[in-house]
Amino acid sequence: MTVFPPQEFARRRAALQAGMADRGQDALLLTSPADVFYVTGFLTRFWESPARPWFVVLPRTGGPVAVIPDIGVDLMSTCRVAEIRSWPAPDPVDDGVTLLAGTLADLVPETGAIGLPMGLETSLRMPVADFDRLCRALAPRRMVDATETVQRVREIKSELEIDAIRAACAVADRAFGRVPDIVAGAGSLAVVFRRFQAALLDEGADWVSYLAGGAGPDGYGNVIAPAGPAPLQPGDILMLDTGAVKDGYFCDFDRNFAVGPPGDTARRAYDVLHATTEAALAQFRPGMTAADAHRVMVGAIRAAGGIPAGGRLGHGLGVTLTEWPSFTDRDRTELRAGMVLTIEPGVVSAEGRIMVQEENIVLRADGPELLSRRAPLQMVEIAP
Repeated sequence: MTVFPPQEFARRRAALQAGMADRGQDALLLTSPADVFYVTGFLTRFWESPARPWFVVLPRTGGPVAVIPDIGVDLMSTCRVAEIRSWPAPDPVDDGVTLLAGTLADLVPETGAIGLPMGLETSLRMPVADFDRLCRALAPRRMVDATETVQRVREIKSELEIDAIRAACAVADRAFGRVPDIVAGAGSLAVVFRRFQAALLDEGADWVSYLAGGAGPDGYGNVIAPAGPAPLQPGDILMLDTGAVKDGYFCDFDRNFAVGPPGDTARRAYDVLHATTEAALAQFRPGMTAADAHRVMVGAIRAAGGIPAGGRLGHGLGVTLTEWPSFTDRDRTELRAGMVLTIEPGVVSAEGRIMVQEENIVLRADGPELLSRRAPLQMVEIAP
């Protein structure tokens, strides 16, 4: 069952089908959790099991056809599909390949093209050997890259999607407000992580797919590590970064905290991050490219006396924790109104140390609108 009304899925389907028509694609074959959810509303954690593939076929006209294991029929029947075809999976001999081939043959003419996302930030969630069998069974129909077809639609969010992301951000905002109490008596970073995840669930997250962070004097070594057993020490900078999920949509932002009074080095780095985020909020506009956005942030970091940390400085956000584009100097994706993005500058705070600050925004015609509550001007101090 999906929380979104039928009109939302009709909008998505029409936009995808218009893109298919423009690119000469007769159907889309979707296999990833995000794409299947986006088109049908099929929301489940059962994707964690690799034992079964799941397929949705969107023809150029008409509604989606789900080709799925029997175990998913009851849930899929509550979603926005025109038809469900199923098989008793997992089948070690023919795990849905013949059924999927027959479905595509029914919907696509012999000389037709089947669009399949094949580019960056896509994946094929079926065995490669089965995909080869599928292509041979469907010949002379051909598989073509549908990355642009799907991404150009998914990157522009409806107001319902924006509201869902805003709700996820509100969950994380409330949990971040509890961090001083979470840290009290926690001892190690591992305990802080567990308590923070519990707080996110308590504040209304459906689940917590992602939590990372770090702690150390004057910053941290990376922003992707799991928590370790080391105790927090006075003078440490604690960072927590979460991707909590609400109604199938992610938030993704972090907050920095000082364990006791922060040192001058960490305070200066935090000031650079705050000033850089302010520059991004003031300057981002539709029509810029992702590379332009990266240039704005790098320039602001240097103007404030900081050294940019390596890597991208933000990205798209939606039904996956990170989406396209990436704020790097190589990404020429055009920023458009309706995109939900993260602003994520990073600076070198000390030798072997960095600090980052992240916010979630929706890009409007006149600039960014914050979806996360703005990080405070000064770092929150926690009693050691």
